[in-house]
Amino acid sequence: MAEVLLFHHAQGLTPGVLAFAEELRAAGHTVHAPDLLDGRLFDTLEAGLAYAREVGFDEVRARGARAAEDLPAELVYAGFSLGEMAAQELAQTRPGARGALLFYSCIPITGEWAFGPWPDGVPVQIHGMDADPIFVGEGDVDAAREIVDTVPDAELFLYPGDQHYFADSSLPSYDADATALLTRRVLDFLARV
Repeated sequence: MAEVLLFHHAQGLTPGVLAFAEELRAAGHTVHAPDLLDGRLFDTLEAGLAYAREVGFDEVRARGARAAEDLPAELVYAGFSLGEMAAQELAQTRPGARGALLFYSCIPITGEWAFGPWPDGVPVQIHGMDADPIFVGEGDVDAAREIVDTVPDAELFLYPGDQHYFADSSLPSYDADATALLTRRVLDFLARV
């Protein structure tokens, strides 16, 4: 079974993120889900991002790195949207990573925002909706395609729809069908890493 460090999105460590963590635990995986936003929950993505800006995006990523410090090196790093930054950075830079699960967001592996090249032998799945104005409209899907084109064990899954937080069962953007498929793919991934 895998050990997963799961980072939440900008609306905080919502009941939906916690439910997703519980679903992975029910399948036998160990899941750590730290809070990166001081225990705060936000009604909107915009409010959560405003708070993250106030705290500082670098500090949010640093909190993610600190959450990993006392954990084994052999982790699967997973992140939803804002939390994807910490997950991707750790997967790319912390030795021993077993894999990465990137939800609704992706950072290029080349260029000024890059954490460097993708490490050899670290598989990755990237999940987003095909008409999400953030994932597609802001270019994250292009970063995901760059990873898929250069990393041997990389997969990009696009789901029909335009919701950003579609796998958070506690939010109005939740899509049960897309989430069921995402969860099945994630569990298959965790079973093989």
